[in-house]
Amino acid sequence: MATKYKRILLKLSGESLMGNKNSFDPIDSSIIAQYAKEIKQITEVGVQVAIVIGGGNIYRGMNEADSGIERAQGDYMGMLATVINGIAVQSGLEKAGVYTRLQSAIKMEQIAEPYIRRRAIRHLEKGRVVIFGAGTGNPYFTTDTAGSLRAIEIQADVILKGTRVDGIYTADPEKDPTATKYNSISFSDCIQKNLKVMDMTAFTLCMENKLPIIVFDMNVAGNLLKIMQGEEVGTLVS
Repeated sequence: MATKYKRILLKLSGESLMGNKNSFDPIDSSIIAQYAKEIKQITEVGVQVAIVIGGGNIYRGMNEADSGIERAQGDYMGMLATVINGIAVQSGLEKAGVYTRLQSAIKMEQIAEPYIRRRAIRHLEKGRVVIFGAGTGNPYFTTDTAGSLRAIEIQADVILKGTRVDGIYTADPEKDPTATKYNSISFSDCIQKNLKVMDMTAFTLCMENKLPIIVFDMNVAGNLLKIMQGEEVGTLVS
């Protein structure tokens, strides 16, 4: 089956792994299983998938004045949280019968391969899902930036940003009931209207490298496959 995109980078937030349950557990196994099922569907039609996950469900880098933890140290703690999430998603995918590789930007040989660009591309070509952990390996960069950087490095066709809302709106739809959704929007319009799609570093990387972004609701079953089949889901930024 011909798909619209051959190679994608899926960016997930750490918070999305928590589900909606009010529990102290940062990772909901049913959400992991659901995501694994969605990802498996698109690998079965030949799409090459790379994943970057945030770490906000475990540790979110906080204001140094509030936490007492130096910013760089807090960012390293966040990077380790993304590796924990990466292992969880890897486990879910392998349970679903999907071959995976976890690569880390910080060396930890016992649990992940070091990030090597050419090796990552080779894994993708062989049909393995590659999960990139530990952000860029540097403090002061978000996992959005890590996602944009890795997508450009592996020559992905698009970044799919899975969120809790079904696209980009004129205002926050959870706070403003009059907010209307964009089906597509340009990079420059996003900047002009101050729409927070990603942090500015990540967004600029995508804009300069002409890498489109699709913001969509990851929690709606079948959305990933619909995007691969060329259906209009979420909001396209290009």
